[in-house]
Amino acid sequence: MTIALRPTPETAAEADAHFGSIADPVEQALAVLRWAGDTFGDGFAITSSMADGLLSHLASRVIPGVDVVFLDTGYHFAETVGTRDWITSALPITLVNVTPPQTVAEQDARYGAQLHDRDPDLCCELRKVKPLAQALAGYVAWGSGVRRDESPSRAGTKLVDWDAKRGMVKVNPMAAWTQDLVDAYIAEHQIPVNPLFELGYGSIGCAPCTRPVAPGEDPRAGRWAGSNKTECGIHS
Repeated sequence: MTIALRPTPETAAEADAHFGSIADPVEQALAVLRWAGDTFGDGFAITSSMADGLLSHLASRVIPGVDVVFLDTGYHFAETVGTRDWITSALPITLVNVTPPQTVAEQDARYGAQLHDRDPDLCCELRKVKPLAQALAGYVAWGSGVRRDESPSRAGTKLVDWDAKRGMVKVNPMAAWTQDLVDAYIAEHQIPVNPLFELGYGSIGCAPCTRPVAPGEDPRAGRWAGSNKTECGIHS
């Protein structure tokens, strides 16, 4: 592994202040990703839920062959798995497909069936949070597609942040993007998009915990509907 620089909280703060001055969101995102690739080398990866290939497209423009980590929870829609394969074949990325230590059947045998309904926090911990922590242990910095306009809990998202829980730099290159800009970029570059969006889904997670949203409803209202849960724990 080639790592140009070990990360520190000061590294993150300085970079966030620097890139925050770039007015154009697309150029800002590319600059953040280029910096992450140049600074951390093979120690940098991005994650993707495979809602679309936008972040993968941006990253591959400046870091060809970039590692893209996908959490293959065992509960994904078939459309999401298909989008993963589509993105992998269409873009110059390196897919890192991460699976939990237990299959769904093994988890059911230990905790009982439909843990996602009874204790969604534990289910996310077992099938997302812990597997991601293990996968990211091989890197020193990571990136996500989180945007400030997605929900109130994400409104304070920084372009470059310090992930204290994992002791890593975390970049959010698209933090300042709006949905209109996302749609325009996807249309211009013909980015692969999960077909579930055409069926009314506003935010796509695991099938048992995701429903379509009504017109005008918050896009993330379909995640863990009927509960107080708003995040899986990866970004908190």
